[in-house]
Amino acid sequence: MRVMNHPVLGEQKDIEWVTIIFNGKPMKAEKGEMILAALHAENQIVNRYTAKRHEPRGIYCGIGQCTDCMMVVNGIPNVRTCITPVEDGMTVEIQEGLGKWRGDK
Repeated sequence: MRVMNHPVLGEQKDIEWVTIIFNGKPMKAEKGEMILAALHAENQIVNRYTAKRHEPRGIYCGIGQCTDCMMVVNGIPNVRTCITPVEDGMTVEIQEGLGKWRGDK
């Protein structure tokens, strides 16, 4: 689902790939792309489940203003993944409700 050959910008060349861990499984991502874009390129559209009704949420605004893209990133809940770039080795998990900190105990 990535645009590799754009009609105006041309063909993407020299792409540098990184690996992120999504829900325990490795996934490739283009260095510098937003977490949400990397997930959508791999057909992952659910980012979190609401606290009260356990309803799935995905991308809504795509510019960091809403909270529908919040996920747990490197153990930190409520990270807005539409404006957070991928980093090699980062962990990303679907967030349940308000999210729980998974930092050092």
